[in-house]
Amino acid sequence: MQTGMSIDEYLKTLERFVGDPYGAQVRGHFRSLDGAGELAVLQSPSKDEYEQLCRATAIMTTAEKDRDADLTERQIMRIAEDAQADPALLAIFLNGYVLMKNKAGNSKKEK
Repeated sequence: MQTGMSIDEYLKTLERFVGDPYGAQVRGHFRSLDGAGELAVLQSPSKDEYEQLCRATAIMTTAEKDRDADLTERQIMRIAEDAQADPALLAIFLNGYVLMKNKAGNSKKEK
């Protein structure tokens, strides 16, 4: 059963933060040694990162979107490859989405 925000709606919520100068500054403070700053990607994605996520979600099947929490590493790699997206970026996005859904579900249970 699908409840709450869809993966496409979740992606859309990130759009307003694309290329945000303050977000980029914050990401700069959390860069890894290779300069990637992956953990902050959902707070302020670059235009390229956002476009990669758009391509990846666009090619996902309805079944993949409905079972996002059950996607295997192999499935994520295939989606990323087909979308010409960074597999780590896609995995971070999908994990963020699943965490958001779980948090929303837990909030509803507590009320």
